[in-house]
Amino acid sequence: MWNPQRVLTSQLIYEDALCEVHQTVVGSFENNVYILRDRQSGEALLIDAADEHDYLLELSGELGVNFVVETHGHHDHIQAIPAMRAAGIEVAVAPQDADMLPSYDLTLDDDIAIMVGKLEVKTIATPGHTPGSMCFSVPGTPLLFSGDTLFPGGPGNTTFEGGDFPTIIESINSRLFEVFEPGTLVLPGHGLATTIGHERPHLEEWVNRGW
Repeated sequence: MWNPQRVLTSQLIYEDALCEVHQTVVGSFENNVYILRDRQSGEALLIDAADEHDYLLELSGELGVNFVVETHGHHDHIQAIPAMRAAGIEVAVAPQDADMLPSYDLTLDDDIAIMVGKLEVKTIATPGHTPGSMCFSVPGTPLLFSGDTLFPGGPGNTTFEGGDFPTIIESINSRLFEVFEPGTLVLPGHGLATTIGHERPHLEEWVNRGW
């Protein structure tokens, strides 16, 4: 069950027999923060410790978060990291973006499995927005956490230092569109969710407009 409405407070937006996803929006950039929880064990993973660390720590305690993964290293996605680590929660990021973080514990390679209880989360390297941008999928579910790589209506911004438009287009096409089913739910770093099926037909339009 998926609820696509705009999230203003912490809200359960997806659940099935395996897992549940809680979403909240924090900070002046209105960053989406997702908590993916294994329903069997109660263990949870937080995606992008963006801002408002006291609030995120409170949610983490309520929902069983014991690990944080970062979709990339831009400032608006990482401001709560020091507080999370100080609370004993490990933080991981792709090695290409590691130097952008104030601190971290682990680096994540492409195409590995992170275990959240008995729930498997797969890493997908999708450079372009930043060199180390990474998406996360959950086999057995339709979930795809896309960070700032893919949004409703196109790719993430590539005008920042380290961004590259041809690279993000290649990442979206080869790592997402050619791999995932049309019904896959794309949960981005800002704004509303979308699906692979809704976005895939527009790839050539994005290439032609150049952003």
